[in-house]
Amino acid sequence: MEQPTGTLSIVSTPIGNLADISNRAIDCLQNADLVACEDTRHSGILFRAHDISTRRISLHRHNEASRSEQILGMLAEGKHIAYISDAGTPLVCDPGARLVHLAASANNNIQVIPGPCAVIAALAGSGFPADRFYFGGFLSTKKIARTRELEHALTREETSVFFDSPHRIESTLGIINDLDPLRPLVIGRELTKKFEEFRRGSAQSLVEKFRQKRHKGEIVLILSGTRIPSWMKPHVTDNAG
Repeated sequence: MEQPTGTLSIVSTPIGNLADISNRAIDCLQNADLVACEDTRHSGILFRAHDISTRRISLHRHNEASRSEQILGMLAEGKHIAYISDAGTPLVCDPGARLVHLAASANNNIQVIPGPCAVIAALAGSGFPADRFYFGGFLSTKKIARTRELEHALTREETSVFFDSPHRIESTLGIINDLDPLRPLVIGRELTKKFEEFRRGSAQSLVEKFRQKRHKGEIVLILSGTRIPSWMKPHVTDNAG
């Protein structure tokens, strides 16, 4: 088999707290020939915090096709290219799948450096079963489509996880309240950041809390499945954790 020519490293970066990055990830970013970033200005904050001076170029959903071809040319020369998204593990609701597929198809070495991921962080903090779960990405901005997505989630046995906007979470909770007001939910907000919080309770109770106060920051919504274990039922409460 033909030997790999270059190496593409998929590097996970913090989802909020800049200290949440591994030594291996820092070493990779410092020693790569080039780092492709979803947003070079955003990644500059991380680079300054960890004394990383490697040259950066942008790779986002609007230029991924053309930029991937450029990176493939560098990989063909035996270069080591790292790719990071704005936060967390690349390709999870972020661009990069095209780049990884093309690089692998060209027989380059693909290296993954694992780390922070908002989905896993939210699941870990929810206290809901995570042996199996469904991840639906960002909920639709259209209310009809969002309602359909939530209807499907409420029929699943396993836990469901979605990303949502702070501007839409009140509407989303209202939809769930109409469909299943007593369904246990957890809302993770500003994960790993200074004002991180988990709000727990039924859709009925949480929609009232979010109507009373506007919330900022990124939202992860976790819905319990229909298969609620016996150890969980007595402890479903309505509170902020």
